[in-house]
Amino acid sequence: MKYKLLSRLDLPQDIKKLSLNQEEELCRELRQKIIETVAKNGGHLSSNLGAVELTVAIHRVFDSPKDKIVFDVGHQSYAHKLLTGRYGEFHTLRKKDGISGFTRPSESEHDACVSGHSSNSISIALGMAKAMKLSGDNHHAVAVIGDGAFTGGLAFEGLNNAGSSDTNIIVILNYNEMSISKNIGGIATYLSELRMQHNYKRFKTGAKKVLGAIPVLGQGIEKVISASKDGLKEKLLHSTMFEDFGFEFVGPVDGHNLEKLEAALRSAKEMNCPVLVQVNTVKGKGYAPAEAQPGEYHGVSGFNVETGEKPAVSSTYPDIFGMELARLATADERIVAITAAMKYGTGLNHFTGILKSRLFDVGIAEEHAVSFAAGLAAMGRIPVFSVYSSFLQRSYDELIHDISIPNLHAVIAICNAGIVGEDGETHQGIFDISFLTTIPNVTIYSPSSFKELKECLGKALYDDSGLVCVRFPKGSEEKDLALPDFESFGSGETLAVSYGRLSANAHKAAKSAGADFLKLTRVFPLQDADIEIIKRYRRVVVFEEVSRAGGIGEKIRLIAPQTEVVAIDGFVPAMTPCQAFELYGLSVEAMTEKLLENK
Repeated sequence: MKYKLLSRLDLPQDIKKLSLNQEEELCRELRQKIIETVAKNGGHLSSNLGAVELTVAIHRVFDSPKDKIVFDVGHQSYAHKLLTGRYGEFHTLRKKDGISGFTRPSESEHDACVSGHSSNSISIALGMAKAMKLSGDNHHAVAVIGDGAFTGGLAFEGLNNAGSSDTNIIVILNYNEMSISKNIGGIATYLSELRMQHNYKRFKTGAKKVLGAIPVLGQGIEKVISASKDGLKEKLLHSTMFEDFGFEFVGPVDGHNLEKLEAALRSAKEMNCPVLVQVNTVKGKGYAPAEAQPGEYHGVSGFNVETGEKPAVSSTYPDIFGMELARLATADERIVAITAAMKYGTGLNHFTGILKSRLFDVGIAEEHAVSFAAGLAAMGRIPVFSVYSSFLQRSYDELIHDISIPNLHAVIAICNAGIVGEDGETHQGIFDISFLTTIPNVTIYSPSSFKELKECLGKALYDDSGLVCVRFPKGSEEKDLALPDFESFGSGETLAVSYGRLSANAHKAAKSAGADFLKLTRVFPLQDADIEIIKRYRRVVVFEEVSRAGGIGEKIRLIAPQTEVVAIDGFVPAMTPCQAFELYGLSVEAMTEKLLENK
């Protein structure tokens, strides 16, 4: 397909000059370019396809970068990137040294903030709006948030503060009935009901006009109704929850009708006060397979554009974890599972049949998930919260306060631990070891194979007490992997230590370098037998795909000062795990070279 508009327009400036027909053609080009690129590079498809018209309308009405556009999570920002000067490099999306799959201010002045995690857009936009207000700047801050991210508590903290502010903040609630898994809970139900009220704004305005036209009495009734908090207001003027927060409310608006979208956004802009605009969209819009299965096409590694067929994948660590947990839960009714809107990504889709009643999806609310687990544990259940490493970061306080201090037994299954690849800095699972090891009485396992994962899960559930974490990587295990806990290759001088999937690289390197090898499975606290082995060596080299600061290598150095650590410093940008291993000295070749130093 030739991209006549995308390739020729000076964007975003020229978007304001387009006719309606040209805008619609631009939307078709945007969709095609997104589908074509994600099919090759992988990325977030459904969410981006659903937000095309909305993004075009935003750039028609607002003036970026003077108006600040804050995309929550950022997995709906591809059209925004294409409309803000990145068409020529869009083919590098999610590649090493390419453009990010999320918004990054270092990449463009049109990206208002770093994105990657959910529910923070309202708070960030409010801060920007308040800063502009203090400077006498009347431009707007626009937060674009999906109804999935809207289930996060942080969104309501921002909403509560923003509604009472004197700022030009506009919150665009993109309602599509999906986050990654189907939305659940009271907020989802409320928004679903609100979605059906297409005549809400017209009815409210009409009611005011009718009442106002009644001489004397009508105006008095209108004032009484407007001031009341009782059922009469609900019946005649129908106050929304958002208005009770202090926002003017516009919508619901058809999120794929450019004329209606622009009219609604212009109306919101002219109010110059906190406004919430509800936009109804279809996730995956314009690509039949994604429309039919929006969850399946939320995040993809690639696919055939013509058929929608995705590459076959082997069993993954989350799959093995989920199936083993389901097997154990079938035999033990005390076991319950918790997910924060990530059932498929964390393996809990295997909780089916009779186990469904013991799987709790709490929405995008990791803090709540941990406190909820504490309540379950206090009543004799064994809760297992399955969560990405990078999202567990949000729950640090609850892990300490609600699980560790009362010494309740709960299991955290940490998915996507270590390097995860193309999603970049916000998604790399490299900090869990650092913050978890600061919590008293925590136990952490890091299996190196599917077999070990099953064994570690069993120990976490039945052999250990208190807070127990089992961390495992994204993807599949190395074929025919069966590593020994310890193996001597004749050195007696140098010991290579590693854990998790990186153990395979360390084992190969130790063999090549003639060093000895130690694999840790329970990585914290260190076991006495492992400590005894480590202390025997003149030189110890620890390899780990986590942050150096607070990693296991630093703990080992406290008991064995001869220890050297090869780990990660700083944040890891988008690149494949293999590229990251090469960059940080964690490939087999780099490990071998390190072990051969000073021989």
